[in-house]
Amino acid sequence: MSATRSVTVEGRFRMKEGSLAQPTLAYETWGELNGAADNAILIFTGLSPSAHAASSPEDRRTGWWEDMIGPGKPIDTDRFFVVCVNSLGSCFGSTGPASVDPDTGEPYRLTFPVLHVEDIANAGLVVVDQLGIDRLHTVLGASMGGMTALAFALLHPDRAAALVAISSAARSLPFSIAIRSLQREIIRRDPAWNAGRYEQPGPVTGMMLARKLGMISYRSADEWAERFGRERTTDRGDGGDPFGLDFEVESYLEAHARKFVGAFDANCYLYLSRAMDLFDAADYGGSVRECFARLALERAMIIGVESDFLFPIEQQQELARGIAERIDDVTFHRLPSIQGHDSFLVDMDRFRPVVSRFFRGT
Repeated sequence: MSATRSVTVEGRFRMKEGSLAQPTLAYETWGELNGAADNAILIFTGLSPSAHAASSPEDRRTGWWEDMIGPGKPIDTDRFFVVCVNSLGSCFGSTGPASVDPDTGEPYRLTFPVLHVEDIANAGLVVVDQLGIDRLHTVLGASMGGMTALAFALLHPDRAAALVAISSAARSLPFSIAIRSLQREIIRRDPAWNAGRYEQPGPVTGMMLARKLGMISYRSADEWAERFGRERTTDRGDGGDPFGLDFEVESYLEAHARKFVGAFDANCYLYLSRAMDLFDAADYGGSVRECFARLALERAMIIGVESDFLFPIEQQQELARGIAERIDDVTFHRLPSIQGHDSFLVDMDRFRPVVSRFFRGT
């Protein structure tokens, strides 16, 4: 059974920089918590997903990780109680820049405090506490969610027995920061952004261009070539534009950008994007290697993809090596998927077996 729920923090929620008055945290659950309360898996999402990771009888919409979560699936809800939290700062039920500030009665917009990955991790702990879970079986995340899961394990070492980090890192590389910085600048330079005080639909052009740049960074050149080649599009859009859409790959980016604009708030995007850049696990030990001395995990699994140039495979190797110096049971998987950073969402033939083996091993 699944349920979409939310918890409202009593009083103020302290953040790394600032605080929020009574924020709401949205989450979904699948499966049942056992009597010992030791079968819970907490999932943190990437930048843009909601907490709806899988369908359920109550909500039959396909979830963003539909092939991974459910009865008999790698994250088996017949065995585990699965919790997926919508990130603090997002726009899918949890408090974010688009939410109303109860202190003013107006949307937060840019008065929302600087958001850090650690704030998202601590918000996840609020949900865990609300559910009466003292120690998680596993904390898990991919992309930004992997950073958040690592932050959770560093901040609250006694609250999770295992960690699974997928296509993630202990910190962002300059190349990734540069990409996201350009995305944020594109949004902010759209006149409709209006210093964050926009009315809907907001900075449509900026969001579309930022999303297109993001989509390019999420996939690999090999996949673009294999999937689209030099196929010409039949949808040329505005026939009056001599530089309109010519190729199928352009039509693909255009369609995904338009879909994203209607679903995600611009200020939320800016805050979450910057949070990824600000995170550095070295803050918890002076270096990435030393930070892992804080961990109290029993086991961990790190998964990386060879074609991911947003979070290169070397970053997952660094994570696996560093954690293996502190705990004995660490597995590292280097997958040859060609779908780049998005592989964990689409290459189920490679991801399902390794995730399934990890959880079957318990």
